[in-house]
Amino acid sequence: MTNQIHDLIRNSDHVVIVGGGLTGLFCALKLAPQPVTLIAAAPLGEGASTAWAQGGIAAAVGEDDSAEAHAADTVAVGGGIVDEAAALGIAREATARIGDLLDYGVAFDRDLEGRLAVGQEAAHSARRIVHVRGDMAGQAIISALTEAVRRTPSIRVVEGYAAEALLTEDNAVTGLQLRKVDDAAARPLIIASRAVVLATGGIGHLYAVTTNPKQARGQGLAIAARAGAVIADPEFVQFHPTAIMAGRDPAPLATEALRGEGATLINERGERFMPARHPLAELAPRDIVARGVFAEIAAGRGAFLDARQALGARFAEKFPAVHASCLAAGIDPAKQPIPIAPAAHYHMGGIAVDARGRSSIDGLWAGGEVSSTGAHGANRLASNSLLEAVVYAARIADDIAGRAISAPTRMPEGLPAPRNATLPALSEKHLRTMMTSHVGVIRDGDHLAQAVRTFARLERDAGNMALRNMAISALLVAASALTRRESRGAHYRADYPAEMPVLTHRTMTTMAAASEVAASLADSAPAQPKLPAPV
Repeated sequence: MTNQIHDLIRNSDHVVIVGGGLTGLFCALKLAPQPVTLIAAAPLGEGASTAWAQGGIAAAVGEDDSAEAHAADTVAVGGGIVDEAAALGIAREATARIGDLLDYGVAFDRDLEGRLAVGQEAAHSARRIVHVRGDMAGQAIISALTEAVRRTPSIRVVEGYAAEALLTEDNAVTGLQLRKVDDAAARPLIIASRAVVLATGGIGHLYAVTTNPKQARGQGLAIAARAGAVIADPEFVQFHPTAIMAGRDPAPLATEALRGEGATLINERGERFMPARHPLAELAPRDIVARGVFAEIAAGRGAFLDARQALGARFAEKFPAVHASCLAAGIDPAKQPIPIAPAAHYHMGGIAVDARGRSSIDGLWAGGEVSSTGAHGANRLASNSLLEAVVYAARIADDIAGRAISAPTRMPEGLPAPRNATLPALSEKHLRTMMTSHVGVIRDGDHLAQAVRTFARLERDAGNMALRNMAISALLVAASALTRRESRGAHYRADYPAEMPVLTHRTMTTMAAASEVAASLADSAPAQPKLPAPV
């Protein structure tokens, strides 16, 4: 592995892709035969949220469906700030990208006539979710693409390294600073490159309760922000309403498709609570369902997903991954309701990109959850994320294809930093606890202000680069949530529960702006903001 790194330093005319999930793998394949180096913190096929995706990919492939209807559904749940051109463009490219995945060996489910089988999910007006064996789409896609990448000679894979800093000069990318994973004392490695694609995933692991793998802790977002990139909509974090409460971190996911098949949400009294909250009941937009679940738990009544009548003995066949997670927790979902809670699941915000995946920094592209295209607005429509990932991965590859990637004239200098300390487990746990308690499903100004002060202090004082990057991403989310004094989509303020028409626009911010928000609170801050007890 070290030899591969040193080769890359000497041969920096490659396109460098950071991230081994759907976006990174698909983009690398689409760039072939152009030389690509793919850097992944975990072995390919592991550590990516894609592999855990159970719902599938939204695509208007049915006879009675259309891209326009798909885009309209996306806009309807997006809280008024969806970029409608982005949403329609993604929907129109769905068929072509599904075709690519089929070519790479993804065996999507078929109906009896051989057509792609489509399922129903929340807030979709038609059955348009393509699956693999019910709830195995994510794993099947990652497995197929990983095999394809391993077979492609133009793609060099470097595993076990994480990007901890993006290096720039005159607002243009010059390279990356990498560090060997799980070796904080290792010297960082500097890689020169003028073409970098960030595909590092989301921020779910900044929260104490999440469905995301540990690699999804906002590292890509942070390194871009520190380099000066514009960040869009960071306050909008989607909480999946039905994470299985089985004492595991990350929490296993009970896919939304279960509710599409008729499973209901009940409290410990056996009462359904969603019909009183929204006409679509269990199939309401995720933010509404998440708040409904949160309210039942906060009231001491608990929350459960009940599939006994809808699926019963068919559960194991229809949803094998969820069934296995339940059995591991001692729950038989065919006979028992599943205990659930909302969990950080998807980040609508990220590095602001244009229709080609270009960021505000020359030579830096971003795709997948680390980016923000505007297609999700304030609240992502179910199963749109995998579609967006492949669409933008293909667009990024098209934008880069044929370019002569020249090596920088000199090696960039790494970021000046103190000796890197081991990631302090207690500090990481405190950060995650505060994100859940102060920047979670329901927010208010006082708690957000405390979170902003705490994360700014942690970013300033942290002696570990990974923790510092986590604090930067947490600060971006908290500062933007404090600034948006309204409730919209997945962002809910108990002190500002209504939408404000004047705020019907996307957020565009920077690391400098988030730091200014923190500085404005400094005079009123307690000397040492008290952290909540770890959960």
